[in-house]
Amino acid sequence: MAYYHCILFDVDGTLLDFEASESKALVETLTHYNWPTDAETQETYRRINRDLWAALEQGKIKKDRLVIQRFEKFMQAIQVSGNAAEVNRFYLDRLGDHADLMPGAAEVLRELSEVATLAVVSNGVARVQYNRLEQSGLDKYMDGVFVSEKLGVEKPSRKFFETALRTLGVEQREKTLVVGDSLAADIQGGINAGLATCWFNPAGQENPGSIRPTHTITTLEELYPLVMEEDELQNVGSRNRRHQI
Repeated sequence: MAYYHCILFDVDGTLLDFEASESKALVETLTHYNWPTDAETQETYRRINRDLWAALEQGKIKKDRLVIQRFEKFMQAIQVSGNAAEVNRFYLDRLGDHADLMPGAAEVLRELSEVATLAVVSNGVARVQYNRLEQSGLDKYMDGVFVSEKLGVEKPSRKFFETALRTLGVEQREKTLVVGDSLAADIQGGINAGLATCWFNPAGQENPGSIRPTHTITTLEELYPLVMEEDELQNVGSRNRRHQI
């Protein structure tokens, strides 16, 4: 029995391997500015960036400030000087060049796009996300791409998801599933909007808090039985498809 007819996917850490793309873009940025590229320096940036994104999800900082402040704090931490806005622009340009796929992402989206409405819901930087989705080829499976920068509101806001549903023309909210790796942004956001949720947890981590998803999966292929009818499941991988990669 198929449960869900509309799937709202997070991007980074769900469809695209953000850690791989971030690592490449960060090394390219550090090299360009002749800054240290060692593992400790990279982890310093990642720690600062993670903390600021957590603050964004809590409504404590705006994204336009976040992307500058992360490099201000980073340059201070490694004791170098520079223009944080300029460094951020260079870094985002490099990040937009990399679109590393999560395992199974292309195949799963190709199959699900045959039977369900698919859309992206992201808190990422708009121009970077659009470019990475296009480069990865995942954009062709999407009926909508919703980025907080364009909507003027961030996940986990209820308004973010309501705007996406309204634009997609979704009427059966109970048939909509939010899929993402962030409990705070994706799962809490879906809950706020009264939607079913699916925590993508490839590392099999323990849920450390009180946010409880409807479903938990460790591979994207586990979405098939949540979306497809039994006869459709039997044809996964062998059906004639609209899309080719």
